[in-house]
Amino acid sequence: MERRDFVKTMAAGAALGIITQDTQAVGIHNSSEKTDVTDRNDRAYWCNLMYRMSEPVLSAMSKGELRKRMSVEVSPTWDGRDKSVTYMECFGRLMSGLAPWLSLPDDETQEGKQRKQLREWALQSYAHSVDPKSPDYLLWHSEGQPLVDSAFFSNALIRAPKQLWEPQDKVTKERIISELKQLRRVKPPYSNWLLFAAMNEAFFKSVGESYDPMRADLSIRKMNEWYVGDGWYMDGERFHYDYYNSFVIQPMLLEILEVFSEQSESDKKAYNQALKRIQRYSEQLERMVSPEGTFPPFGRSLTYRTGAFQPLSLLAWKKLLPEKLSEGQVRAALTAVQKRIFTNPTNFNAEGFLTIGFAGKQPELGDSYSNNGSMYLTSECFLALGLPATDSFWTAPAADWTAKKAFANDKFPKDYAVNY
Repeated sequence: MERRDFVKTMAAGAALGIITQDTQAVGIHNSSEKTDVTDRNDRAYWCNLMYRMSEPVLSAMSKGELRKRMSVEVSPTWDGRDKSVTYMECFGRLMSGLAPWLSLPDDETQEGKQRKQLREWALQSYAHSVDPKSPDYLLWHSEGQPLVDSAFFSNALIRAPKQLWEPQDKVTKERIISELKQLRRVKPPYSNWLLFAAMNEAFFKSVGESYDPMRADLSIRKMNEWYVGDGWYMDGERFHYDYYNSFVIQPMLLEILEVFSEQSESDKKAYNQALKRIQRYSEQLERMVSPEGTFPPFGRSLTYRTGAFQPLSLLAWKKLLPEKLSEGQVRAALTAVQKRIFTNPTNFNAEGFLTIGFAGKQPELGDSYSNNGSMYLTSECFLALGLPATDSFWTAPAADWTAKKAFANDKFPKDYAVNY
């Protein structure tokens, strides 16, 4: 799909009430109001927004023109690292969130056409990413940061192997393996970075490549040592009250263990424990969504926006939501959050790329490591698009989420700590 066609799609969405700036579409309405047209169009809204994020990146990179088209924006407190890391962050993080949607089969719907085009661009982009002769060859061989985004890069391949890995030609596959393995040169600090090294090893195992079990085992052991209770992990030797349990720790730990769970009973037990913990954490995340679709702006990396809700979307995609959360209420809550954040047009610049900010362009919120490529971690909130339109997650009636019930004086479940 060309960019001009996308503009038409967005205009059509606005006409349907899918994309609008009025408060009703954002999800601010009385608890007594029931499902309306915006509820029935939740999936169309998600698809259009995901396409809007993806199209500028992949249409450019598929031609080897991402560096040419995407201007770099960095935080006012930028730490001085090589700014070209921006492109690796942008591509790796976008693909991690986009991959489940691309795993669905082709069809002749508007969504299907969007998906097919993005998949074709993505395959071409992967080839450029590891081709030393391409203008869009990524920053694999300097800095430590590439280890971080290599994990998102490989996580996408784990999430959609038949669509993103298997169709690649032999040379591209060999280059991907080589680039990921040379990143073993990076010694990760004792923090969530251990999971980046482990994710790459999980990818190697998933495709039948030789892997280092110690790099995965160390990460799993340390994360279990850092578990502080009631669904929360420390990030290293101290506790951080932020969304890194969402951005990295809980989802990556679960998916790494999912890959390794078949090889031993202890790994299967560890997976089941991690699943219970992320389910508990997701119950708390759902309660953080206010009746208006806002959520608390605390901690590092707030500019990753709705990436804070990755665990809920991941569990929805894998059909593993905790029993206390219905699919209708999770979809409604996540849609309200997306609309509350992305109604502001300054989330995107004139070229269509994400800007640094939280609910719009707010560069002062950037951390010392923040660039506009970092922002694409917000795509992780879209994992549930990996469920087809006929799935109950999309067809279940929209339901009020916990905070909406609470502040409307409706019945809602009490909440208690867990001991696993």
